[in-house]
Amino acid sequence: MRAFRYLALMLALLAPSAFADGLYQVELILFRQSGEATPASQPAPDDWANGAQSLASVGERATALNGEAAKLNPGNGYQVLLHKAWTQSVGANPSRVAVSAGDQQLGHFPVEGTVTLSQVRYTDVAVDFWVNQFDGSGLLSGSERIKQGTRLKTGELTYLDHSSLGVLIRVSPL
Repeated sequence: MRAFRYLALMLALLAPSAFADGLYQVELILFRQSGEATPASQPAPDDWANGAQSLASVGERATALNGEAAKLNPGNGYQVLLHKAWTQSVGANPSRVAVSAGDQQLGHFPVEGTVTLSQVRYTDVAVDFWVNQFDGSGLLSGSERIKQGTRLKTGELTYLDHSSLGVLIRVSPL
């Protein structure tokens, strides 16, 4: 019995190091699918980033999914709204990065959102993106939203679906 307690104690002490934060490359493509846009019930909130790390602070990288992005063209019924890659630390505590595209207008971007990653045994992702429309004076007049989460297979391309928006994401260890 004493040996079992000793083994359990050793596993408890060593297990957290097995799940230490790792550095990953994250690449995301947000696109609109053909058909009618599905407006969100409310426009994007002013605190859409809500304390997330900025993309500049985590390190933007060159994109690698350029072939996949090229296939998402208007001739095939798609429009790429955002295509970015960055370095992100992933561990047991969720890490969240704010990603945006386009020129900021009164605190909002045409495309803005967050990517949250965590990993204990598996890698989990949650995306929350807003595609915003502005009126003639630059005020936010409406938004589309995709808010999805899933478990990822590291290094594999994963598709997240919404009625009018879609996300392709790949998370690979560095």
